[in-house]
Amino acid sequence: MGCGQSKEEKPAKEPAASTEAPKETAAPASATTMAFFDNVETAPPNAIFKLVDMYNEDTFENKVNLSVGAYKDEEGKPWVLPVVKKAEKILLDQLNAGEINHEYLPIGGLPSFVTAAQRFALGDDHAAIAAGRVDGIQTLSGTGALRTAGEFVHDFLECKDIYISKPTWGNHKTIFARCHLNVKEYRYYKPETRGLDFEAMVEDMKAAAPGSTFVLHACAHNPTGVDCNLEQWKEIADICKAGKLFCIFDSAYQGFASGDPAFDSASMRHFASEGIPFLICQSFSKNLGLYNERTGCVQVVANDPKSAQAVASQLKILVRANWSNPPAHGARIASTVLNSPELKAEWYGNLKSMSGRIALMRSKLKAALVAKGTAGTWDHIVDQIGMFSFTGLTPEQVEHLITKYHIYLLKNGRINMCGLNEHNVQYIADAIHDAVTNVTAKL
Repeated sequence: MGCGQSKEEKPAKEPAASTEAPKETAAPASATTMAFFDNVETAPPNAIFKLVDMYNEDTFENKVNLSVGAYKDEEGKPWVLPVVKKAEKILLDQLNAGEINHEYLPIGGLPSFVTAAQRFALGDDHAAIAAGRVDGIQTLSGTGALRTAGEFVHDFLECKDIYISKPTWGNHKTIFARCHLNVKEYRYYKPETRGLDFEAMVEDMKAAAPGSTFVLHACAHNPTGVDCNLEQWKEIADICKAGKLFCIFDSAYQGFASGDPAFDSASMRHFASEGIPFLICQSFSKNLGLYNERTGCVQVVANDPKSAQAVASQLKILVRANWSNPPAHGARIASTVLNSPELKAEWYGNLKSMSGRIALMRSKLKAALVAKGTAGTWDHIVDQIGMFSFTGLTPEQVEHLITKYHIYLLKNGRINMCGLNEHNVQYIADAIHDAVTNVTAKL
């Protein structure tokens, strides 16, 4: 019989009732012919979470986790932002008063959160918002936003080529490949200088086919920590207009990078001012510390209100088939903070505290390496911005740090600067000095 076909069978005779407890048995012999799962191979573990597991199982007293992208305080512990605690207290009071409940949110999410997130990205007084050219929906954080944006590109844009930076966040390629897009790379990082290869980036953008999509990191590029400056963003905007390129801004670190949300979003604000249609994929995991609440948005900046509303309506169709309705708690926290002048001001202070501690650790690590006379230049440690730093360490040197010093970082040399503190920065510098001095790369 073919798939979906069936034939009538006589009903099986019911067995006699038994008072004996059922015995656990193996699958019936006939099941061995139904080998639906026999060709499924075990997937390799995620590189980052494998390191986390190794770190958790390690009993070494001075172990250090520099892998996963989450903020840690000076004591190496997760930090719940004080403003978030205040917002949650407000929400609890509202719940007890019957002002909020656990009913479904609309498909597009919590409206007060989505519109506040638009103002956060572009500024309260941006002309695009005033003109009604901005619309959006709530998503399952940045990952869900990117997946939704990728599906939109596949369904509605004629060109299916999408360009991601080389290197980029490890999940970008998988997300867009799952959207059945042609994933390509544009050059971005220059290992020789451990900085931006802007000339190569511009060359690749100009060579792309009209209608191609480019994924741009709004700030705090992951994994390199190397960003474009405003003049370079202006040139990129001009290239996009001339080449008819579509852009998706991945904005996962606004305010968390420099401590100034307006500075960190200058790229998106300029694109919007230039009348360039684009999408913004927002995450509030880092800047509000809402990692497990999966709080994000897809925002569309269009040429006119009608187009913005049309795109948002199609985004709702896409998410309806994925998660139907988004979770409320993280969105309510973000909305409470974003829509209260007092809480928003306090949040900006929290952002300055987090970004300031990261900047301090950058300067201390560089100073410790320079003091030891570690070979090479370490200016890139302080020139880069945000949570991550591309150290320039080789895979062999990384392995040395893991096996000898119990310092866990990615094979490509990326470290999470939040994992450094006053207690371990010298230990990490000593370990890096040893690796650079005594471990050479394999040919």
